[in-house]
Amino acid sequence: MASALLASLAGVCRQEKIAHFTADPLVTQLVGLEKGLNKDIIGIRTKQLGQAGAIRLHEGLFDFTPLWFKNYDAPDLTLDGDSTVKTVYGNQEGADKGYNPHKKGAKSYHPLLLFASELKILLNSWFRTGNAYTSNGIVEMLKQTAAILPKGIKKVFFRGDGGFFLGKLLDFLEKMGWDYLIKVKLKNLKQLLKSQTWEPDPNNPALATCKFKYRAKDWTKNRELVAIRTRTDWVEVECLGETQLFPTYEYACYCSNLPLDTCELHKCYQARATSETWIEQVKSQLQAGATLTDNFHANDILWQLCVFAYNCSVTMRGKKKKIWREEHATFRYWFIKLPARLQARSRGLILHLPEKYYDKSQWLDFEMSLSFVT
Repeated sequence: MASALLASLAGVCRQEKIAHFTADPLVTQLVGLEKGLNKDIIGIRTKQLGQAGAIRLHEGLFDFTPLWFKNYDAPDLTLDGDSTVKTVYGNQEGADKGYNPHKKGAKSYHPLLLFASELKILLNSWFRTGNAYTSNGIVEMLKQTAAILPKGIKKVFFRGDGGFFLGKLLDFLEKMGWDYLIKVKLKNLKQLLKSQTWEPDPNNPALATCKFKYRAKDWTKNRELVAIRTRTDWVEVECLGETQLFPTYEYACYCSNLPLDTCELHKCYQARATSETWIEQVKSQLQAGATLTDNFHANDILWQLCVFAYNCSVTMRGKKKKIWREEHATFRYWFIKLPARLQARSRGLILHLPEKYYDKSQWLDFEMSLSFVT
């Protein structure tokens, strides 16, 4: 477990490469191994843990929630819901064809993610099969997450894209007394919006907004939807022998219980784009989903370890304002992949940095800030 965690932080993936990684004397010393791991041992051990082990690990990682919130004393918290597609090549258990914008028709996994946005922490993550729809399990995940939130959190705001536009989720959020902002996704949305009465924005002639009541078949009540229309261009159209200019529009529609006007809601939703950057860090920089076996629950365990590595990276970076703004790849370049020598002494391990290492003072200053690990 520790080997996979350190490998994730160092940007190493795949079982054979992790085995070579653990053969490094420094890694062997840090992890407490007598020698490097066999290339098959990670797959064997994670498969032995099975579904019960995956569940225990997932729930056990919730014990670190107080650590993630240690220095967070605000009463409000934003939860950004999202999902991500991880394409796989092979016959891995649970990998299936589903929504895959990157490689249509390819098999994939489709994890469900929930970020605590003010902290950049991936607070909860469910590893799912590739044919799972975006919102599958979101209500159950939020119930699970609500149980682990610190008592100091008094107000929660949930934000999600069109994949989370479903009645049972809205019912749950309203029952919990949480605020929400969810993008509307309907098959006939464009036609529905075209039929509305639009109010021009007095400050911007290219913008217009509207509000209207809507109730889907499975909803328990009517809800207000708001939309914003942006003129993107003018097109020439031949009409009765004359060329006329007609505007083309881009639409965005939201369902929310926030006391904000349409333009403010639109701006608030756009802030959600930051979570896409965090997802990319989890997958590309911490290598989540890159180390795979042919067993679904083993892959779940490996995914959760990479998620834990991401949260450790974020928490460590949070110790210094300058480093907090950087992505994990930069953090790794500054503080993990550096020339050094580890020496075992009677009083513990001593790290020797080159005397003229250009980032030596920053590294030592950062190392002193990591009091949270003790």
